[in-house]
Amino acid sequence: MRYSRFGRWLLLAAALVLCSACASSPPSRFYTLTPLPEAQGRGADISGGDLAIGIGPVVFPQFLDRPQLVVRDGSNRLDLEEFNRWGGSLQDDFLRVWGENLGYLLNSSRILIFPSESRMPLDFRITAEVVSFEARQGGDAMLKVRWAVMDPRLEQALASRDDLYRCPIRPTATTADSADQPAQARLPPPLASESDQDSEAIVAAMSRCLGRFSRDVAGVVKGLPKPAPPPPDPYRY
Repeated sequence: MRYSRFGRWLLLAAALVLCSACASSPPSRFYTLTPLPEAQGRGADISGGDLAIGIGPVVFPQFLDRPQLVVRDGSNRLDLEEFNRWGGSLQDDFLRVWGENLGYLLNSSRILIFPSESRMPLDFRITAEVVSFEARQGGDAMLKVRWAVMDPRLEQALASRDDLYRCPIRPTATTADSADQPAQARLPPPLASESDQDSEAIVAAMSRCLGRFSRDVAGVVKGLPKPAPPPPDPYRY
């Protein structure tokens, strides 16, 4: 009886320690990339368009295939932000925002993200290999990407590039920065840890890098002649 009672006390103590540890863990925060400021909310305003564009597949390095934000600390070390995570997967988010940016920049709603079951005829297909897409703490966000614009019918590259983008990580804005507001109208900033603020600034910088990449891709596509449609099949009735 004495040992049984002692065992129950041990289990109770262990449960209390476990609950205390869980209670002290900070809640996870989730982030998503954002499109170009002028493109946000404009998808419904764009209908049709002269170009049909397929984007993807996009290949990501394995070290970025994880739910946590990845921050490079030095040349060879990567830090995982355990409590700062992507709302979905970084690869899917990249494709979503890239597609939204290109739809706005090319004024076309006919943007197809691969893989897709749609069989819409395409004018161009854009493939990419993301070599690096992370940030240095206290430095810049970086996007290094190899990409090509393909003729979807001949599977030939019409243009290819290897680009590197660096975007400064700017401190997150607070209401204290709004000097034009009267003092009595200013509200105290929401409570957030320094790590949360840093992560928000990192994701904003990564979104700007993706925006610059989107502009370059759109510029190249606009400069290419639209491929001629395939000749009709003489055996098709």
